[in-house]
Amino acid sequence: MLAQVPDPAWEPLDKAFSALRARDYDTAIRSFEQAAAVSPKRADIRKNLAYTLLKTGETDAARDQFGEATRIDPADFHVSLEYAFLCYEARDDAPARKAEARRIFQRVRDTAPDPEAQATAAKAFRTVDDPLRDGITRWKQALASSKPTFSAHYELAQLAEQRDELDLAVANYRAAFRLLPERKSVLLELARVEKARGNAEGAMSALLAASRGGEPRAAELAREQLPVRYPYVYEFRNALELDPENTTLRKELGYLLLSMSEKDAANKVEAVKEFQSVVEAHPDDYLASAQLGMLYLADKRDSAAMPLLRQVLARGDPAAANRVRMALHMPLVLEDRAAPESALDPRILAERSYKAGFLKDALRYYSQAHEANPVDSAVVLKLAWTNNMLHNDVEALRWFKVAGRSSDAALAAEANKAFKSLKPSVQRIRTTVWLYPLYSSRWSDIFGYGQAKAEVRVGSLPFRPYLSIRMVGDVRRTTISGPNSQSLSESAFIVAAGVATKQWHGAMGWFEAGRAVVYLNGNQWTDIRGGITFSKTRGASLAAERGGMFVETTADSAFISHFGRDWINYTQNKVGYTSVLGGWKTQLFWGGNLTFDAQGQYWANFTETGPGFRFHPPGLPPSVAVTVNVNHGVYLRNDGNPRRPNFNDFRAGVWYAFTK
Repeated sequence: MLAQVPDPAWEPLDKAFSALRARDYDTAIRSFEQAAAVSPKRADIRKNLAYTLLKTGETDAARDQFGEATRIDPADFHVSLEYAFLCYEARDDAPARKAEARRIFQRVRDTAPDPEAQATAAKAFRTVDDPLRDGITRWKQALASSKPTFSAHYELAQLAEQRDELDLAVANYRAAFRLLPERKSVLLELARVEKARGNAEGAMSALLAASRGGEPRAAELAREQLPVRYPYVYEFRNALELDPENTTLRKELGYLLLSMSEKDAANKVEAVKEFQSVVEAHPDDYLASAQLGMLYLADKRDSAAMPLLRQVLARGDPAAANRVRMALHMPLVLEDRAAPESALDPRILAERSYKAGFLKDALRYYSQAHEANPVDSAVVLKLAWTNNMLHNDVEALRWFKVAGRSSDAALAAEANKAFKSLKPSVQRIRTTVWLYPLYSSRWSDIFGYGQAKAEVRVGSLPFRPYLSIRMVGDVRRTTISGPNSQSLSESAFIVAAGVATKQWHGAMGWFEAGRAVVYLNGNQWTDIRGGITFSKTRGASLAAERGGMFVETTADSAFISHFGRDWINYTQNKVGYTSVLGGWKTQLFWGGNLTFDAQGQYWANFTETGPGFRFHPPGLPPSVAVTVNVNHGVYLRNDGNPRRPNFNDFRAGVWYAFTK
């Protein structure tokens, strides 16, 4: 009789389940991960690991493990649903995640043998699909009835991608990019959709166009996705068809064709066409003019060559001019080594690398330029910005400080502004204080909220421990007198220690534990709270120097032990216009807010909307903002609600914050 082969995952699994029974989730997670490493094809291990991660609040990691379990065993429809719901709630790479959720809900709805799983998936599919379908219809109608805009095409593309209408998404990403070709980041999204629909050439074209010129961050992300090999000629042509104004891409194709002209003379003809296109679009590109002129000269087309070459001799940089002199057999002009105009000067090389998005090369050349001329403040400022874009914030801060002492007033002002903005994120101890007094007609009361927090930066860790004092209070203290009175606020100081993550795309996680003391009577309780906060503004914020449209979103999901160990979630959204007149900055907006909780308490489940305005009084610190708005609200739950289901509220508040 053959001996049974021992299960290599048995020991770590036994340890994991023992840790789960003891509620030692950290040990359980480590043990499940060990078991998954030795048995990577077992879906049950991934599933148990995912559920354990959910218990600790690691939703992103749990989602990834549910995803692995789903790929290993797609017939486990309950795990598929868990994965789909987490994809739908994800904020990272949102369009692709929501598209994945929709596909899974559809698959489970159509193939699951369990009626309950089918019903759940069908309901979830409608929740995801109906808004996408309606949104696509609205944006199509808007594009058909009015002048096309970048926003309309972009929003339609995002919705189409989430609904797996990939052809529609591609068409509208392309249309959006044609309207605003400076937004190279759109090409990254186009590449993602082209890859999803199996068009490898289309994805390559978008990535290649994004990688040459334009936004440095988009170029860096595109280069990370490109193959290691050098692009082929037809790939350059496809990319130029997508982005015909990309001069960097066109010149690179021209030089590639020239390098191939020895084997095929037709490539030289094609190279001439590319340089002609560059010179026609950018007559001040003297390097391209010199190259085109010398190609004409080699073909004995002197009448076409000489005007270009004379222009380079008169206006081009010394290196380009000397190349022309060599071609014309003229004496060379010795370059002034101290002058920054030399094509071999590290400053020029740095500028070219910076504009092309090659930030590491730019940093090296700017460092060489600074060594050659330490008093050039413009180079110092570029060193600061390049380090900042490479996330070398400590170095960036040092260079901003040096540039801030420049005799050039405009350059110094830019450097000092950047220094003040960056300093709080890199200093060892950072203290933040904010205050928000607020009047509400709904409660006929004045509320006061505030916090003082001291954070400690620990090396390069992605989180910071902190000490905090919060204040929450109001004037009236209760809604009514008598036995049914309710507190309007905690009326307490809360002293706590906690930890907060760094900001990531506007999101931050935090957790703290401490002690609350009621300042009215001395009552105390243990206070535990934590969650995720998100804030994003697009367009002209109140701090902007110019007016324009803006969209602002803030969202929080917070666990608060004192409120019955409840999770309270809210999102506040504003759409409006920022006006800058003299020293006054004013925003007119329409707001929409939603609040809900995990326990279904009436006071924590309502929605409200209405107009408002916000302004920054001149002469006061930049962070001061006065907000006045009027809202009409509706309670979403009314069990136990002693008030009417609808309410109106006039609010006026003053926000002030500072960081040291």
